[in-house]
Amino acid sequence: MSASVEGDLGFTSRARKTGEVQVLRHDTLAATLRGAAAMEFLAEVADCGHSDAQQLMARVTGNYKHGNERLAASHPRNRR
Repeated sequence: MSASVEGDLGFTSRARKTGEVQVLRHDTLAATLRGAAAMEFLAEVADCGHSDAQQLMARVTGNYKHGNERLAASHPRNRR
């Protein structure tokens, strides 16, 4: 999907034959889930839409913004 899609953070996931789930961000491996974590992830992704799946993958990889970082992005000194 294109990065211009609303809610698209550039994450994709793929399930492997071994039962592992790889989470990629812009086609670069960001996390590998195994065992129960992989099964839980697949169940959650199956029940949510694209935007929610992107947020879930961001949380799994630890690549998400905390409240103060979200607010700081809109501060005049940080605008580009």
